Amino acid sequence: MLDLHGYGPTIFTGAILTIEVAIFSLIVALVLGLLGAIAKLSHFTPLRLVATAYTTLIRGVPDLVLMLLIFYGAQIMMNSLSDWIYYQYDYDFYINIDEFVAGVATIGFIFGAYMSETFRGAFLAVDRGQIEAGIAYGMTKRQVFFRIMFPQMMRHALPGLSNNWLVLLKTTALVSLIGLTDMTRLAKEASAATREPFVFFIPVAIIYLLITILSEWGFKVIEKKYSAGVIKG
Repeated sequence: MLDLHGYGPTIFTGAILTIEVAIFSLIVALVLGLLGAIAKLSHFTPLRLVATAYTTLIRGVPDLVLMLLIFYGAQIMMNSLSDWIYYQYDYDFYINIDEFVAGVATIGFIFGAYMSETFRGAFLAVDRGQIEAGIAYGMTKRQVFFRIMFPQMMRHALPGLSNNWLVLLKTTALVSLIGLTDMTRLAKEASAATREPFVFFIPVAIIYLLITILSEWGFKVIEKKYSAGVIKG
């Protein structure tokens, strides 16, 4: 392991935290993305309007602004709520927004909007004839979804999911702004202490690049699985 003037082990720990933030944010984004896509394809107008407003708002506001707005805004809301309960019921309590939870929730919330569009396009790309054939064979809606729609949808969605994941991975660097000690924040602190920024930021860049290479390999494996039996070209 590189020592990096004694900061190496600390930055390595920050890299693990960065990966944790990225993975948990991805899980949140996938769940919100599926729900958002289903809502946008729904025939229930209010649900479709809410999903449309969600994706439009998120895609129209910079990630940094949303990060700061959600983190500080949520804390102010919790403080106001605790004050109101204290004055109304004389019950004193305090809720502190954890930086890790805030970072995961914010990034997941942001990329849930992008995942919604990815999944929506993938669902629309599924051949309706296959769905009708499944219904004709007597499959239930659940069976049609998991045996026909989901595998077909995933094949169409994987390129977009791969791209969203890689962008999400880089976006994790923003959590350093809300006090989370990821590798970007630790590298910044180390470079400020030693005045040697390249010594710390180049290894951080290499770590991000290695994660990207491994991610691309993993998505190729998954794509190969979901493309089994599909003739390309």
